[in-house]
Amino acid sequence: MRRAAPFGPNLFASVMGTGIVATAGAAMPGLRTPVTVVWALDAALLAFLVVAALRRWTWATVRDQLADPVMAQFWGAPPMALMTVGTGTLLLGSDWIGLTAALAIDWTLWTLGTALGLMTSVLVPLRMIGSGERAFGGWLMPVVPPMVSAASGALLAQHLPEGQFRQAMVLGCYALFGVSLFATLMIVPQIWQRLVQHGLGAASTVPTLWIVLGPLGQSITAANLLAGVHVLPGQTAFGVLYGTTTWGFALLWVAIAATATVRTARRGLPFALTWWSFVFPLGTLVTGTSALAKHVPSPMFTCVSIVLYGTLVLAWITVAVRTLAQRSA
Repeated sequence: MRRAAPFGPNLFASVMGTGIVATAGAAMPGLRTPVTVVWALDAALLAFLVVAALRRWTWATVRDQLADPVMAQFWGAPPMALMTVGTGTLLLGSDWIGLTAALAIDWTLWTLGTALGLMTSVLVPLRMIGSGERAFGGWLMPVVPPMVSAASGALLAQHLPEGQFRQAMVLGCYALFGVSLFATLMIVPQIWQRLVQHGLGAASTVPTLWIVLGPLGQSITAANLLAGVHVLPGQTAFGVLYGTTTWGFALLWVAIAATATVRTARRGLPFALTWWSFVFPLGTLVTGTSALAKHVPSPMFTCVSIVLYGTLVLAWITVAVRTLAQRSA
């Protein structure tokens, strides 16, 4: 009999990947109905995994997972899964359940996800101090949630009444933006140094190179969504300037990660849950490009966002099918 695969926080990456297909599709013309169905499936998947986690996880289990230098990084997935479903509820689910209910759900999931994400941003990096472990793309997972909070919070801020509460929400989102951005700026050079000194490493970790796109794409999204909540001077200019320059580097990283992936695939790239690293990070680049397209009337951003979204859907289908096949085997 095949031994059951361990139930870890990395399973929540499937919720992130499925959810980003829905939320990124909300900006695509003519896709609202199918992506709303994807959001509903994602919400059901989140509910299933939360129930399963509550039944299987104990404090001892959580301690063991946090003690594992690889699995600990993926504790960033549950908070991002919560907020991804929350954002999808506001953007798409409101068509089915109404805006009032959608806002209530999104605020709840955003609050839980933000609190848990701030915890992972502190506890997991602290756990790595003195560990002697080599950095890999997964190290970004616990510090990306605050950036997701910033982007998701920008959408919620638009529904707050004008005044001090909306301003406080926007300022808080910029602070969350900074938490993730500067943590990313410390980690990415370590990832690059490891690649230069030690090569790509095990094939199963190569997909995690795509995680670098997560904070890049999500920061572009956050900067431009926050620009849509006009409470501070210069927000639009910051969103466009920051977003465009970061977008350029993100495309460079796409080329690097894609080349590394193809080279590894030629030698053999066995399926693992790290394949979900192909999906959510790419999805953040789609949402970031779409957000830029709203502020810059350039056909370039619109065309690139459509091409990237098509690639995202293909990646999601491929990884979802392989995941279902593995879990049912």
